[in-house]
Amino acid sequence: MKERKEILDYGMTLPDMYMDAPFHDDNWILLRYKKNKRAFAWTYERNGNICVNVKVDPEWRDFWRSAYASVQPGYHQNKEHWNTIILDGSIPDDEVKRMVAESYDLIVKK
Repeated sequence: MKERKEILDYGMTLPDMYMDAPFHDDNWILLRYKKNKRAFAWTYERNGNICVNVKVDPEWRDFWRSAYASVQPGYHQNKEHWNTIILDGSIPDDEVKRMVAESYDLIVKK
């Protein structure tokens, strides 16, 4: 995955989702869960790459960061609970989708 549209399209396949641009800045498009309005995927362009911030279980946080150089501590978010995925094509699509789905699962439970 390298495009924001790929993340947004995948995220919208999950139940009860909607897109939001709360900062009045087209660079930031979030995916939120309708029932509690929590965001689980924050998409934006940074340093020439599309990135997505995802909520992560602290037990898995370091695994993802060590498995892929393009998974880093959450940009502009709590580094304990969020990872940034740089969509540079180096992470298999299934793994990106897994991280997004896990983020969704975490916010749905709240």
